[in-house]
Amino acid sequence: MIYLHLILEFFKIGLFSFGGGYATIPFLYHISEVHHWYSIDELTRMVAVASITPGPVGINVATYAGLKSGGILGSALATTSEMLPSLFLVILVSKLLRKFSDNFYVKSIIETLKPISCALLTSVAIGLLKPEINDIKAMILLAFLLLISWKSKKDPLFYILIAAVAGVILTLV
Repeated sequence: MIYLHLILEFFKIGLFSFGGGYATIPFLYHISEVHHWYSIDELTRMVAVASITPGPVGINVATYAGLKSGGILGSALATTSEMLPSLFLVILVSKLLRKFSDNFYVKSIIETLKPISCALLTSVAIGLLKPEINDIKAMILLAFLLLISWKSKKDPLFYILIAAVAGVILTLV
């Protein structure tokens, strides 16, 4: 039964998460609260690890979440289930966009989805930060990384590496 739930949940994520891998996080947050396949703390770690590993973040997290909740088969099912809607939708949308690319309503829908995705990501970021609020080291690291990312526009990998090194150092101190 867990496999059917994995297929349905991750198919839903693949179908309704618009805006890239990080847009899957609200859905993964919801799964954590409803199904308890992993904790919020584990989700935070999954996103961190998925961000520094090759491949799309959403797919990496789906793979790990599927593995955590249903083993190797769960991992394969979650990953495949999340990818299938995108495959079908990309084929369909590419054909429709060619036909309706200048349509006012199509342009309006796409422009409306941008702020909605930002709001969802902000909401999840705040939710993921809640457990860290009392950790002064984590908050200082966050403030430092935000400051340097605003001042210097480097590759995101640069900031991830700084955070990883700082995390190791702060854990040892």
